[in-house]
Amino acid sequence: MKRFAALALALAAACTPVPEGPEPIRLDFPEMRNFAAESPGRATRPNSEIALDFIDLAFRMESGRELPLLTRFEEPITVRVAGAPPPSLTEDLTDLLGRLRREARIDINYAQGDDANIVIEAVPSRALQRVAPNAACFVVPRVQSWAELRRARNTPTLDWATLRRREKAAIFLPSDAPPQEIRDCLHEELAQALGPLNDLYRLPDSIFNDDNIHAVLTGFDMLILRTYYAPELQSGMTERQVADRLPRILARLNPRGERPGGTIPSNTSRAWINAIETALSDGSSDSRRRQAAARAVAIGQNRGWTGTREGFANYAFGRLQIGNDATLALGAFNAAGRAYGQSPVTNIHSAHIAVQLAAFTLISGDAEATITITKEAIPVAEQHQNAALLSLLMMFQAEALDLQGDTDEGMDLRLDSLGWGLYGFGSRQEVIDRLNEIASLPPRIPPS
Repeated sequence: MKRFAALALALAAACTPVPEGPEPIRLDFPEMRNFAAESPGRATRPNSEIALDFIDLAFRMESGRELPLLTRFEEPITVRVAGAPPPSLTEDLTDLLGRLRREARIDINYAQGDDANIVIEAVPSRALQRVAPNAACFVVPRVQSWAELRRARNTPTLDWATLRRREKAAIFLPSDAPPQEIRDCLHEELAQALGPLNDLYRLPDSIFNDDNIHAVLTGFDMLILRTYYAPELQSGMTERQVADRLPRILARLNPRGERPGGTIPSNTSRAWINAIETALSDGSSDSRRRQAAARAVAIGQNRGWTGTREGFANYAFGRLQIGNDATLALGAFNAAGRAYGQSPVTNIHSAHIAVQLAAFTLISGDAEATITITKEAIPVAEQHQNAALLSLLMMFQAEALDLQGDTDEGMDLRLDSLGWGLYGFGSRQEVIDRLNEIASLPPRIPPS
């Protein structure tokens, strides 16, 4: 699970100098907020598309390597937590297991003892980075502990392609990350422990996409998992055997998807993926990352790609131009916004762009535009359960309301943002830092 720092407000620091010794914001913080265990939305695309997505998700890995057989757990699944988990993990895991039972119809529960099919172990981020430098969290087969993982590294034990069915797996996630990041890891890695091992950049409505736009499992994801555990399928089936059964399974599980239309975009080229991975890599220089993002934009243009891949390449390019060329950054964000604005399926993608555009409008002193942008995006962020994004959008709108003289309404909204900020950013200081950063953006009105 590669994580792009999509919510860091580097734009603010790059475009507007923060005054020396700013007066810190002092606020009484509410309790941390979190979301109900609800789906952010149902699967909306035709079953013909979803069937092809299922095959690519189930029989390929992120590297492009093919998997010879479908593998899944064939008995009721048990889960336990190990390590030093933060308090939020237990509540979020309970909610997620409930959704998997309700929406994906998977028989999955907490283990009653120490023996479990899936062990979720929380370890310090530094330890995770030493083992997997480019991943915020990950899942592996057959092992059950961090110590066992370290012994099994570079052995066939961890090779998913050698499985014929799934019996044991371990998920490793950070013990010291913000609650939202831990929850996001939990959703993606538990879903991969149960089902698809691939990520597809073309998917607009799924957590199985390395753009990390979706924070929790979507209706599409739950349909994929429910299909994975349909009685018509079993471990050991080949791609052809599964493909032959998929139309009937999806017609039964998703009758709304039985309609014509829909297209499957062309495969994402390895050149584009490599360019994006370089752009997102902390191990590359800033100039090399910008060049890689520009290369991804050009590859997509040459291939005529639209939608999520066009949007994400421009989004990445825009983020990497922050602090280097504000005009190029704004142009890239506008291009990403146009790409994402072509379909309601990518509303949450557009909400991520809204944060960047709100920074530009606030810097220019355009309070009305900032309010318009954030008002449209706030309910989308809430629907898709992204507390960090929601909190930032509320902070931007509060600052814009202050600019218009609506200071009481602005303060009410700012206070509402704090509980979400605690969940999204992890600490009061992190939330205050973002409040101060956004407060530094509006143009200073000289004294009369």
